[in-house]
Order: sequence, then structure tokens, then C-alpha cells
Amino acid sequence: MESLLFSTGAVALAEMGDKTQLLAFILAARFKKPLPIILGILVATVLNHGLAGALGTWITATLSPDVLRWVLGLSFLGMAIWTMIPDKIEEEETHIASRLGVFGATLITFFLAEMGDKTQIATVALAAHYGQPLLVVIGTTLGMLIADVPAVFMGDKFAARIPMKLVHTIAAALFAVLGLLVLFGIADALGI
Repeated sequence: MESLLFSTGAVALAEMGDKTQLLAFILAARFKKPLPIILGILVATVLNHGLAGALGTWITATLSPDVLRWVLGLSFLGMAIWTMIPDKIEEEETHIASRLGVFGATLITFFLAEMGDKTQIATVALAAHYGQPLLVVIGTTLGMLIADVPAVFMGDKFAARIPMKLVHTIAAALFAVLGLLVLFGIADALGI
């Protein structure tokens, strides 16, 4: 259960101001059809994070526990740093698949925008750390929806009211603490 809760919270915080949240704002403004946008976000995230969770499971099975501890600890510290860097959306990501309708455009642009994104990398690391890829993928998907669904309904009004720097700092702190706990072997002792 901890893997689900931590994955949900960390990704929801990390996703605030992320390029996929910006993409949700743009798609909502362009299409003005929230349901197919939300369904596109959901399906794209499940597919993308499902692949990431599978990769995390493979990494766990492949690396020795000592190597895995260092890889995961440094990955979480890297996520902490990366979370503090604001994302910018690339223009091409908003023009992909315009012939596929609202759902198709959302599905493709979200899937591609998540490739190599911090929340996808976090999903890999969390799945490897917790060894519960299904709960991690459910959690990271919920985190994405917690951040992106309000963006679809409220657009720029929602973003203007959130202290992004504070939210990013909290998410970065969560990743940093987890990274240090993993590196020093304290995470296993605490059952984290």
C-alpha cells in the first residue's frame, strides 16, 4: 500500500507544472472536450507507465542488490534535482496526430510527451525500489490524473493559483529523502 501512496503523491507533486500538465492545458483550450482528453491521458499514462513498471521489474531481477541500491539511490537524487527544473512544452508535441480526433491526439501526444519524462523515469525507479510494479503504475497513473484532470477543466486559472516552486520543492524533497534512505540502506530497515 505504501508503494501506491508514495507513487501517487510523488508523481502528483512532480507533475505540477510539468510539460504534460501544460499539454493538458493546451489540449483543453484547443478542443474544449474534457472527457476524451481525460480518457486519452488515462490510456497514454497506463501504457507508458506500464512499460516503465515492467522495466523497473526487469532492473530489479537483473542487478545485484548492492548495485541496485546505488542505481536507485542516485536515480531518486537525480529526480529530486530534475523536479526543480521547470519544463517547457515543445511545439511539435501539440501538433501530432491532429487527424485522429481529440482522444487520439491526446493519447499520442501524451504518450510521446511522457517518453523519458521525469514521471516515467520515476515510475521505473519506484517499481524497481518497491518491487510492486502494478501498485506503482496505479499510483503514478493516479498522480498524473490528480495533476492533469483539474488542468483540463480549469485551464490557466488553476495553474495561476498553485505555488509551483513550493510544490516542486516538496516533490524534490520526497525524492531526495527516498534517495538518501536507499543509498544508506535505511529504506529497507524502515520498510520503505
